[in-house]
Amino acid sequence: MSLASETRADGAAGGYHPLDGGTLPDYLAKLENCASILGGNPSEWHVDEVGDGNLNLVFIVRGASGSLVAKQALPYVRLVGESWPLPLKRAFFEHEALITQIDCVPDLVPAVHHYDDVMALTVMEHLTPHIILRKGLIAGNLYPKLAEQISEFMAQTLFKTSDLYLSAKEKKQRNAVFCDNDALCKITEDLVFTDPYRVAELNRWTSPQLDDTAARFRNDAELKVAVQSLKEAFMGRAEALIHGDLHSGSIMVTETETKVIDPEFAFYGPRGFDVGAVIGNLFLAYFSQPGHAGNGQDRVAYGEWILTQIGEIWERFQSRFLQLWESQGQGDAYVAGLFEELDSAAAFAAYRRTYLQDLFHDSLGFAGAKMIRRILGLAHVEDLESIEDPDRRAACETKALALGRILIVDRKTYENMASVISYARQLQGGDEE
Repeated sequence: MSLASETRADGAAGGYHPLDGGTLPDYLAKLENCASILGGNPSEWHVDEVGDGNLNLVFIVRGASGSLVAKQALPYVRLVGESWPLPLKRAFFEHEALITQIDCVPDLVPAVHHYDDVMALTVMEHLTPHIILRKGLIAGNLYPKLAEQISEFMAQTLFKTSDLYLSAKEKKQRNAVFCDNDALCKITEDLVFTDPYRVAELNRWTSPQLDDTAARFRNDAELKVAVQSLKEAFMGRAEALIHGDLHSGSIMVTETETKVIDPEFAFYGPRGFDVGAVIGNLFLAYFSQPGHAGNGQDRVAYGEWILTQIGEIWERFQSRFLQLWESQGQGDAYVAGLFEELDSAAAFAAYRRTYLQDLFHDSLGFAGAKMIRRILGLAHVEDLESIEDPDRRAACETKALALGRILIVDRKTYENMASVISYARQLQGGDEE
């Protein structure tokens, strides 16, 4: 259930305007619950602007007794500037998604303390001492709960927002809320599925090392057809409420906790896009490991840990999703009463396995698309970008691109994640040291 109608801010009476370190304390001081969390005198609250993403302003506000995060949308793509306008309404979709995710998995997303529709602003729990997963992977940190908790997040949210759990009426009503998030969907449609395979102004890659590779991908007919089939699925299959941007920069972690943030790209789409985003970004982290060698850590062993996480995430996800379906499959799809007799139950059990296998293949394809866009498109990943030597970086990227292509073109030939991991290990070869 949305809280939007209950959380209109008093401070937004004058209309939208970007906040900053000077104006945000006055704004928050008018919100009793937020002021109570921060404590002390608003004049003494400390504000840091920490947004390192592509779209928004993000502030950490610290008071005498606590801290909060305030996230405000800008009317343009921050990464590019005012030449690329973007609707402020994306903050509304992010809030709606957060509230839905809190209903599904309250322990795996930040608490929402305030939402202001006019100011395109959400005030949330400050996750501390959590760090962005991507930065933890670059540092070589281990997260024992990552696979268990991120697979639980995906299983719960991708099951409980689907026709397997909801009535047809409720699913359609929920879907309708997110249909207007077309501007952010368009970003994904272009940057993930289209631009890396054509000459596009905002594309970039490690040049000249990958010039020939980029040209080859633009002329790869088999790959382009396959990636466009994934694009059609992204645009047309409203299976569940997907996060829409579930990369390792949208996951915050400690050794014991995993929290998912930033669901502003959320809409009703194919489940495999979320699963593939997690898997693809972990593969990017894996292939970046040789570029981070030499700092005293065993990056070979750490790479193997990443591969283990990929395998565990898929196995845990499919097991949990199937468990939820078997125990809570109350939706209007596959009505439970149709499968009570022994033969029908057996046939349905077999079908569920096929269903999950199809989801596996979808996830591989989307993983490949997410990997390629992060190397040949606009927005790259720090895992690879932080490798200073361009030759070394390009060597890592070449391996990632090779896996990305295979995952798109040959995704249906893989029976399990172990075989994918084996091929990734083969591509990595003996170059880690």
